[in-house]
Amino acid sequence: MIPLDKLETFPRSLRLRKMAKIFGEAEYRLSIGIDLAEESSRYLGRILELLLQDPIVPPETARAIGVVHRTLKTLPQPHRQALIRALNTVRHLLLAETGQAPADWDFIDHTGSLDPGKRRCFPGMRVYLEDIRSPFNVGAMFRTAESFGVEKMVLSPWCADPQHPRAARTAMGCVSVLEWERLSPDSGIETLEGPCFALETCGTALGDFPFPARGTLIVGSEELGVSPRALAVAEVSLGRVSISTYGTKGSLNASVAFGIALQSWAAVLSRARHVS
Repeated sequence: MIPLDKLETFPRSLRLRKMAKIFGEAEYRLSIGIDLAEESSRYLGRILELLLQDPIVPPETARAIGVVHRTLKTLPQPHRQALIRALNTVRHLLLAETGQAPADWDFIDHTGSLDPGKRRCFPGMRVYLEDIRSPFNVGAMFRTAESFGVEKMVLSPWCADPQHPRAARTAMGCVSVLEWERLSPDSGIETLEGPCFALETCGTALGDFPFPARGTLIVGSEELGVSPRALAVAEVSLGRVSISTYGTKGSLNASVAFGIALQSWAAVLSRARHVS
């Protein structure tokens, strides 16, 4: 713990960042089931008082600080979740004051570590990521795929690396528990396990699409969509599945569209109980 008299000597921006980190550490400990020691609670309370002495602390931050202060006095067990949420709010308000916008991987994962032994999936449910360039999107797709029971991910030779730091952090551990492989430049897309279908425009609407019990969903590049070669593979199989949109913007982020389509497929498989 940083002594308060030392914390007071830091420039304001650094002081707020240090305080945000302290609140984050307390939030994490609570989220994994560790109660705050009495000394830690007193320390947090003193930091909150120091924050309230800041003459330019915004009103919304002051209100959030007050919530943490009141909740600290009600510890331990009954109000754990209330304190976690209050600490989370103050932490992000302080970071915003220092001009820091959090990325997805900055958030505390309150669900804990992944246990591969407890993972359930739909046998034969596969995904082919074709030239997804953004590590953020690849990581998000792995996280979504793991959540909806995909058995295996197959990557094109030029797809972003799921082990890239940005992808791995966005996936939040899912890269290590979800089976995946990358096709070599010599391996043709024709080697994908069928039947195959592509997530692309001008296809059958989600609600009407005949999702298979086993097969491969093809998801194309953020910029160019599914390649003509991959579309040809899909067209001689199950064809295209499309998501209806209603706004001025006629397209969705690739990882968002992937999540919508995958949930629809998983729902069909779940109703048929094709899960192991």
